[in-house]
Amino acid sequence: MIDQILCFILLLISFYGLCTQRNIIKSIIFLNIAEVSVILLILSISSVPGREVPILPGNTANMVDPLPQALMITTIVVGLTITALALMLAIKLFHYYGTLDWNEILER
Repeated sequence: MIDQILCFILLLISFYGLCTQRNIIKSIIFLNIAEVSVILLILSISSVPGREVPILPGNTANMVDPLPQALMITTIVVGLTITALALMLAIKLFHYYGTLDWNEILER
């Protein structure tokens, strides 16, 4: 239960950072923190104490469900792709406008 609360607090911190930062790179970092906190929250909800990880063949009755883990691996890959795309767009914006400040870019 405490790990789920900590993941939720981390998510709130990342949302606060997204709302208060003007720098595009810092916004991308806070977006990644939000993604990681959601992944950790889902994995902590889906974990069952006393169950084994489904890596080795054996007693399948005592194994945890592998579906949330597989979905979170897919989420990590998609998040990495979105981060790379966002960083590429940030570089293009910096070359075009000469700044990474959201307000200065929106004023132009």
